[in-house]
Amino acid sequence: MQMTTTYAVVNPVDGTRERDYPALTDAEVDAAVALAAGAHAGWSRGQTVAERAAVVRRIAELHVERREELAEIIVREMGKPIDSALGEVDFCGDIYSYYADNAEAFLGDESIPLLAGDGRAFIRRSSLGPILGIMPWNFPYYQVARFAAPNLILGNTILLKPAPQCPESAEALANLFRDAGAPAGVFVTLLASEGQIAGVIADPRVPGISLTGSERAGAAVAELAGRNLKRVVLELGGSDPFIVLSTDDMAATVESAITARMENSGQACNAAKRFIIVDHLYDEFVDAFAEAFAALSTDDPRVSGTVVGPLSSAQAADRLEQQVIQATCHGARIRVGGTRDGNFFTPTVLTDVSPQNPAYREEFFGPVATMYRVADEAAAVALANDTPFGLGSYLVTTDDEQALRVADQIEAGMVFVNVVAADGAELPFGGIKRSGTGRELGRLGADEFANKKLIRIG
Repeated sequence: MQMTTTYAVVNPVDGTRERDYPALTDAEVDAAVALAAGAHAGWSRGQTVAERAAVVRRIAELHVERREELAEIIVREMGKPIDSALGEVDFCGDIYSYYADNAEAFLGDESIPLLAGDGRAFIRRSSLGPILGIMPWNFPYYQVARFAAPNLILGNTILLKPAPQCPESAEALANLFRDAGAPAGVFVTLLASEGQIAGVIADPRVPGISLTGSERAGAAVAELAGRNLKRVVLELGGSDPFIVLSTDDMAATVESAITARMENSGQACNAAKRFIIVDHLYDEFVDAFAEAFAALSTDDPRVSGTVVGPLSSAQAADRLEQQVIQATCHGARIRVGGTRDGNFFTPTVLTDVSPQNPAYREEFFGPVATMYRVADEAAAVALANDTPFGLGSYLVTTDDEQALRVADQIEAGMVFVNVVAADGAELPFGGIKRSGTGRELGRLGADEFANKKLIRIG
């Protein structure tokens, strides 16, 4: 059955529909899965770890060589400021290089000391098959690198279902993988409908699914995967706290806070979104933050130096606008910002958000920051944890003992103390609660879709 076109590049700067991509037919989806499944044996067993690592290293090099071309694509697709787009491509190069460099170490046999008996035992990691990645629009290359790089060194093949607004970047990645020497079927894009993807999840040839997206999408994928006994990694929403308990440099703290909030024009799952400030620092922090936030102007994402580009789509701008309106209707106060011009939304600071306000438990996916005053450390921890999410968190303190004490109490998958923008290829990424399950990047990222096989020799 021929599907209607659902994939298109719509420039969020002015709404221009630049290119349509036809979705695959059911037969084409099945052929794509068959191609990835058929390529698995040759990729996992026909090539050594070193040979796979060489391909992954070339993928890293091509990201660097084609950085301008790749960056310009995602500026068109989702409005990412060009400097951030270039940074995203560079980070992908680091991720693929990291897994190429560490492939042999990560896949080496892991000895197990025996408690009794002769002989030896060890764990040997091997691949499972084609892994389906359902990826979002906000980081079209980075999310793919995070998912694909560790699976490639394991010997898994990749099925990529991109966001409907990101078909051009998916096409560019497919060309890049081909030019890097990846055999046919090792990286396959699926411009498929939700119904077709449900069929892929249920397909016995596909042993695992990695999804980065909304809670709704995560719940639907987890339910379907569970019914079919599939492994899943889910990276969902976040409402990360930024806790300030003490500082000896307020200007630097505010600068870090804005950096933590404004990554990708505020459209990042692990961006700081709730600013929790101890009472005696609250007024100074909020005054300085609001002044600096108001000075951030929206601009054309194609221009170097732009910090705040458009939101990714009219739908995203509509949702953020309605969230802000609803928050104010329930008593929140707009300190600065709160206006919209097309898909551009001015950086906005909200105060007086009560626990009864819907905004208290929502994720604002855009340049909106909410401010909270707390009496002390205990109140800060309680507020930080009073959320359905548990992805990342940020803590500012001059007290080393307090840093570890509070970090231990924060209910999140990641805690960054006195540092922001410190993600790295070697650092595991993931959350708890409604922010998802599983880890990507680092050593842990290479274990999620591995068969950790016990071999016991007498």
